[in-house]
Amino acid sequence: MTSSPKPGPAPVILQVIPDLETGGAERTTVDVAKAVIERGGTALVVSQGGRMVSELETLGARHIVLPVKSKNPWTIWRNAARLRQVIDDNRVDLIHARSRAPAWSSLWAARKARIPFVTTYHGIYGQKSAPKAFYNSVMARGDVVIANSRYTADLIEARHPVAKGRIVTVYRGSDMRELHPTSVSEDRREALRAQWDLPRDRPLIINLARLTGWKGQRVLIEAMGELKAKGLTAPVAVLAGDAQGRNDYLASLKSQIAQLDLADQVRIVGHCSDVPAALALGTLSVIASTEPEAFGRAAVEAQAAGVPVIVSKLGAVPETVLAPPVVPDADRTGWHVPPGDAKALASAIESVLSLNGQEREALTARALSHVQKIFSVEAMTGATLDIYERLLPGKAFNQTPGTTD
Repeated sequence: MTSSPKPGPAPVILQVIPDLETGGAERTTVDVAKAVIERGGTALVVSQGGRMVSELETLGARHIVLPVKSKNPWTIWRNAARLRQVIDDNRVDLIHARSRAPAWSSLWAARKARIPFVTTYHGIYGQKSAPKAFYNSVMARGDVVIANSRYTADLIEARHPVAKGRIVTVYRGSDMRELHPTSVSEDRREALRAQWDLPRDRPLIINLARLTGWKGQRVLIEAMGELKAKGLTAPVAVLAGDAQGRNDYLASLKSQIAQLDLADQVRIVGHCSDVPAALALGTLSVIASTEPEAFGRAAVEAQAAGVPVIVSKLGAVPETVLAPPVVPDADRTGWHVPPGDAKALASAIESVLSLNGQEREALTARALSHVQKIFSVEAMTGATLDIYERLLPGKAFNQTPGTTD
């Protein structure tokens, strides 16, 4: 009787991202590094640093600081040699780039080292000129090109037909257990409520997004003005996100709040380091983006947290939040509104606030079931590690997380 050949050693995976400050791509980087380690591999991450580095290193990954956030052509060229050295020093088997500038350096380093090169198209990059199209094209040059939604996959194929056949859709994944309301202690909720000085007896509308124009904070503030004009002054909108240096935009939001006399109804609270606790405090969640999103993790996380969600109907939204006419009303998991339409957003907020207990429970149960099937972190990391193994014959991860041969 012939036994099956034993899989080879687990691979060494290098991910490259501009920084590890905050955001969906950054969270995905940490999640994949964790999965690599749990299944016996070695996880390296190159970035310029950030608040998530300590979490990454606690998991057992190694972080290497390089100036990969720079778009300076000379720095990008120099980074290729630096990454090649990292590859050689650590016997890296595969390099995975998650942004354009570091992807160029990673591509050149990977080709020199003759190792597989993977990219993830995390965003919808502007492409209004031939030079910009060429700059973006590096994200379609991977041996495998990961798209974070079907919407993104279609966009890549339309822009870069040469990538057809190498594009794989892997949805971003969220930690469903961490987000579930039962996982959030009362102490965590109360600590965040006190930090943000939030009332106990009023509906809270949670908006988790960095403070930038296309995330639609202006639209939500305008919608709060519409509600006030109708006499609905109880709801409080909580804008939780980092301005990341956009001080003029932050000032414009404060000015809009003052002009509409909404100081009692809109709070700007800064960066949120405990998303599950923020959602656990919420009566509903609003994602008011005015430009297409390649995925939109916030909508998935709201559904996983048992919070009704309202989203702008554009980009990948129909893949994450189900609403008529895409599905019958009986299958609804949230609400779609036209982007930039404050009146429609105000009307949807009214609809959510008018749900009775039974209706709300049925809605959130459907939403939780929907996201658990498709958008879990386990599904995302499993699919990603499968891609790595496919590109690395003779290498294999452990089948059971946390085990060794």
